[in-house]
Amino acid sequence: MPRGYRSLSFQHFTALTIVLLLAATSSVSFSDITFVVLSIPYLLLLSTITFPPPPSSSPPPVFSAQERRLLVFYVSVGGLVGLLLPLLQIIHSLVVVGESHMIAVTAPHLFLLSAQIFLEGVSFGYGFSLPARAAVPIIYNTKRLFTIADWVRHEVGGGVSVGFVIALANTVFWGFNLLGFLLPVYLPRALKLYYCDEESKKSG
Repeated sequence: MPRGYRSLSFQHFTALTIVLLLAATSSVSFSDITFVVLSIPYLLLLSTITFPPPPSSSPPPVFSAQERRLLVFYVSVGGLVGLLLPLLQIIHSLVVVGESHMIAVTAPHLFLLSAQIFLEGVSFGYGFSLPARAAVPIIYNTKRLFTIADWVRHEVGGGVSVGFVIALANTVFWGFNLLGFLLPVYLPRALKLYYCDEESKKSG
């Protein structure tokens, strides 16, 4: 194991379980599975060649203590909107209504989000550099917006419903996450800290 390795949490293994279960069904397309499989060597290349990890075992914090407290709440909202509500929608459709079509509608989003959560844990546990770690949510968030758009289009055909509200909430949250947080805030800070750390190592 690399220096500074941190083991994956129960949350990350749960996400991996969801990935494997959904991949074994016909509700996830071959292109989505291929995307996840190919993203792994790409992220490894980013973390070893383009943005190799610094010699220090731990990078400087991207956010202040106060910002991290807000970030915990923000991530919790993302978990509620992106994971819990779609899962409850699927359970309701299967158990209460007796319809299985909701699996095909929401599975691509759940599959990609679970893969993102697992790979974020891997990138953190194996000491990826800050830019390489930032690439994980940016790549997956971008991809998932296309699957969420398909989800919204499907729900629109059925009129205004709980499923439509959940799909729309995911559109708003993950659209803001990419365009209002990851790209304008997280990525610039990660790059700045990475290159400042590199410069300090050279000058030292």
